[in-house]
Amino acid sequence: MENYTEIGTYAKEWIMTAGKRLKSSFEENLNIETKANANDLVTNMDKEIEQFFLDRITETFPTHRIFGEEGMGKRVTDLKGVVWIIDPIDGTMNFVHQQRNFAISIGIYEDGIGKIGLIYDVVHNELYHAFKGKGAYLNDIKLPKLTKVPISEMILSLNATWLMENKRIDHQILTPLVKDVRGTRSYGSAAIEMAYVACGRLDAYMTMRLAPWDFAAGSILIEEVGGEITTMSGNPLDYINGSSLFVSKPGLHQAILESYFHNSWPAVNY
Repeated sequence: MENYTEIGTYAKEWIMTAGKRLKSSFEENLNIETKANANDLVTNMDKEIEQFFLDRITETFPTHRIFGEEGMGKRVTDLKGVVWIIDPIDGTMNFVHQQRNFAISIGIYEDGIGKIGLIYDVVHNELYHAFKGKGAYLNDIKLPKLTKVPISEMILSLNATWLMENKRIDHQILTPLVKDVRGTRSYGSAAIEMAYVACGRLDAYMTMRLAPWDFAAGSILIEEVGGEITTMSGNPLDYINGSSLFVSKPGLHQAILESYFHNSWPAVNY
């Protein structure tokens, strides 16, 4: 049986060490490359940080597997056993251009069940962390359970991309919702946006496409504070291939479904 207290202690130590390394890199010249498109950036630091975790995990927990954005570990096609799902820098564009609004994200799963979630907002020194069944914390402060909020008072995090014509969703479905909420925000880091929902800074977050390492840690946080989390089609998330994402305070899923999606979740092409 795995000792998750021990695993969590190591994970927190490593994520803080990795954060210090990222901050120290601000004065260095980054090696910046592109992946799927010109806006999909990866730096030498993304690779260095993922390799750092791979080395530590392999040495300390040799039976655990690593599923990371930069593909440093072995190919993962299932979540059998213990799997660390890691995004070394969630919000690489922000890291490159702003040196803020990025995070290290780690979700630790056993046989597909989320056990530990860690999101470290490096610049603000905010470590969001959760153990299954033990609540979620921001640094040393336990986060309260989320409470209901009406749509008219909600702050929705949504990238403006989805409010224009695109290949994944009919933007006209979302436009009335955006008009009715109190305000919208977009931070460019799914991990931070999910952490902000968990701690109450945001009321909901929607996006039409994410990879597993974008939401693996945040999912555990959201569950521990009583939030709701599904794909945009109302289905469970896909922790191997990725999916769309809708996280919110309790009640908002149903309210938005009834008032804006007319009791039929929008089709999202992922």
